[in-house]
Amino acid sequence: METLSSLHLSRRRLIGAAIVFPFTAPLVRAADSSLAFGELYGKFGVLGLEFSDKVKRLASQEISMKGFMAPPLKAEAQFFVLTEVPMSLCPFCSSDADWPDNIVVVYLLEKQTFVQSRQTIEVRGTLEYGSWTDPDTGFVSLLRIRQAEYFAV
Repeated sequence: METLSSLHLSRRRLIGAAIVFPFTAPLVRAADSSLAFGELYGKFGVLGLEFSDKVKRLASQEISMKGFMAPPLKAEAQFFVLTEVPMSLCPFCSSDADWPDNIVVVYLLEKQTFVQSRQTIEVRGTLEYGSWTDPDTGFVSLLRIRQAEYFAV
């Protein structure tokens, strides 16, 4: 049989949880929605690298990702490439440059002037995966962050 004091304590815990939960839930979502370069691919299959289950689960959701901005083709543009390590050269400008496996194309909300390539940035936007060709530039990408914004960290 439950005593009155234990019932009161249970109500107190319930009320406390109801007050605290709304403040902790965004923290849990924020941690789950961050994506690291090491989490992009799950395995190497018959057709090459396959996207990880985490990428598939986060598709069409807002995510955050840290990395470096590859030197853009123009001083001001609406997209850039996010890389895992700083790059001193644009990965598309030299015919003998290797295309990095771990890049993500970032499409910004609006054209911006870019930061130095050695500055760590965090990007936030909506994750997309699968082959897509930009109709304006002809640029083909497999992994994109759209409606994005970035800031130095």
